[in-house]
Amino acid sequence: MSGDAEELLARVALTWLAEPGTRSVFGLVGQYGPVGALDLLLDGGGPDDTIRAAVAARRMHGDPRTVAAEALARTERLGARVVVPGDDEWPVRVEELRHLRLPDARRRVDRETAPPLCFWVRGSWPLGETLDRSVAVVGARAATGYGHHVATDLGYGLADRDWTVVSGGAFGIDAAAHRGALTADGPTVAVLACGVDRPYPMGNAALFDRIADTGLLVSEWMPGAEPLRQRFLIRNRVIAAGTRGTVLVEAAARSGATQTAHRALALARPTMVVPGPVTSAMSVGAHELLREEPATRLVAGLAHVLEEVGRIGELATVPRGPDRPVDLLDDDARSIVEALPRRGALAVDVLAARAGVDLRTALRKLSMLEDLTMVVRRDTGYALGPGARPGPRSTGADR
Repeated sequence: MSGDAEELLARVALTWLAEPGTRSVFGLVGQYGPVGALDLLLDGGGPDDTIRAAVAARRMHGDPRTVAAEALARTERLGARVVVPGDDEWPVRVEELRHLRLPDARRRVDRETAPPLCFWVRGSWPLGETLDRSVAVVGARAATGYGHHVATDLGYGLADRDWTVVSGGAFGIDAAAHRGALTADGPTVAVLACGVDRPYPMGNAALFDRIADTGLLVSEWMPGAEPLRQRFLIRNRVIAAGTRGTVLVEAAARSGATQTAHRALALARPTMVVPGPVTSAMSVGAHELLREEPATRLVAGLAHVLEEVGRIGELATVPRGPDRPVDLLDDDARSIVEALPRRGALAVDVLAARAGVDLRTALRKLSMLEDLTMVVRRDTGYALGPGARPGPRSTGADR
């Protein structure tokens, strides 16, 4: 195997061993290279107990190099490709994530914001060139008619003026922005929280096919990867970092779309908010962002957006929504809750692997979660309990 091929295999293996954005893994790659970092982790090394436990849990379900080789073969069969740093089409703007530090970052997903190790890409456009002149248009899944109208107009107008429209492929604002760009025959990029061969939500499968034909589908997860809840939040840092600016069209009081906007602010990118009716629940988060973040700019249409995308935003603090029961858990317990399916149960060893924790930790945390009624034990394993109160995976809170 050539050196380049070995490095590619190592990067893919590392994305399977640890979720994208993990700073310790990114640091090891910078220090030892991808092959050296992989060897170190597989030998039981690593800078902290968390990553060592995650690696041990994943290794129970496969050999990382074998998994990576199978993923690369599947990528080739799909007609997709893997893009890595140093490739001509690598989007260099995402490297700025190495400097991203979020205020009051209590959750792991807010701390683990390192640059990607690689991207899976479907579509013929070169990734870096396509993102070089791009704007993110994000917002609520449960969008109103007003939100759909604004997002479609922005998507069309930006594409008509040779800007790439970037979003997350979800229902609501995301889909409206993508469709607007497609109507203008412009490129649009959907940054996914699952494999590029796995349309999620399924209701947008036809939209994803159109995007793959005329734009790009992009993911940090290998083909076949599931759209787990935390992956939407991990994905959002790429939408913020890969674009020139972010437009928030609609967002409820607690929304993953506002999380994307906060990351754009922390990266000193133009961050824009479309105002909505004060009577609309879908405008509460957008209006709060305008009130609390001095660096945000109110935009009322395409002309305002085009005026802003060349400006530099400012750093600002991040307001928090109301606490949920899961917010009070430590990282391992939260990972276990978030790894459980909305319906059905999982065996404890499968659950531990999906959560990235060792079996002993999983059993200890599950006992505590049972006491809190967040999980229930069944004959087939563990399932979500009434105390977890999970939201839909692809709502604003999950994006």
